[in-house]
Amino acid sequence: MQPRNLGRQGLTVSALGLGTMGMTMAYGPAGDEAASIATIRRAHELGITFFDTAELYGLGTGSNEQLLGRAVKGVRDEVILATKFGFDLTDLSQLGTAFDSRPERIREVTENSLRYLGTDHIDVLYQHRVDPDVPIEEVAGAVKELIEAGKVRFFGLSEAGPETIRRAHAVQPVSVLQTEWSLFERAVEADVLPVVRELGIGFVPYSPLGRGFMTSDPKPASEYPADDMRSWSERWQPGNFERNVDAVEQLRALAAEKDATAAQLALAWLLAQGEDVVPIPGTRSATRIEENAGAAGLTLTADDLDRIEAILPGGAYGSRYPEAMMPTW
Repeated sequence: MQPRNLGRQGLTVSALGLGTMGMTMAYGPAGDEAASIATIRRAHELGITFFDTAELYGLGTGSNEQLLGRAVKGVRDEVILATKFGFDLTDLSQLGTAFDSRPERIREVTENSLRYLGTDHIDVLYQHRVDPDVPIEEVAGAVKELIEAGKVRFFGLSEAGPETIRRAHAVQPVSVLQTEWSLFERAVEADVLPVVRELGIGFVPYSPLGRGFMTSDPKPASEYPADDMRSWSERWQPGNFERNVDAVEQLRALAAEKDATAAQLALAWLLAQGEDVVPIPGTRSATRIEENAGAAGLTLTADDLDRIEAILPGGAYGSRYPEAMMPTW
């Protein structure tokens, strides 16, 4: 697994990371903890050093961060741990739409995360979503103080727009932006990607496998339980679902020509977009992490990239989030 540099402040990670959200939320009941820990440890064995968690993923309980902390105990110095603040979790009925990035809240979440992860420093601290009620300069200033105190090493933003990125970067250099980007989701390419590259900020795509479309035989929305986001996502609804499945079948056929899977093709496509890109596919399965890691060795030709573009020229059919949950850029 080759290393990649994110930003200009010295952050170096493996070419692929691992997102841990699905181990405790969003895709049905929480997974088996022992299996999740085994997956994280298998990722490390395969050379993956970049692990992503968040306060949100434990719904304020710290469960996801604690799981990750237990999994990397003993190899902490060999890995990069990223976590996030920014949501107001006092009322879970408002989950995903209520924010809190006040400086005092940032400091509180950071102390909690340090304790949950079992570490004395956080490698990457992201603002999970932009808080419209707190100037980004105050957010960046609070993280700057944490960096100066040695509790945080690098500053990241998630789902931030161009102007917000510029304003934050002017106060505390931003090392990495995390935003959804994949064959299924291409919105960042028009306005966001040019700005992060101008400023020398690394890009970490989350949900790089289309939230599961690329990894297995997807089912329509009606076949997922209510606590699985695919039950309400537009991309799994009738009409969109069938068109998206057709596109994935075409991608599978192309991948098969290269003795690869559709998931490996999708990850290799992102890796081919630039050396400043590090996808963080999520999985609960050690077998799946082995498959994902194989993407790092898959080379795509210019013809391959053209054929992929022809299959999904503008991304998937259907929005990635309901309107109320869409980030405001």
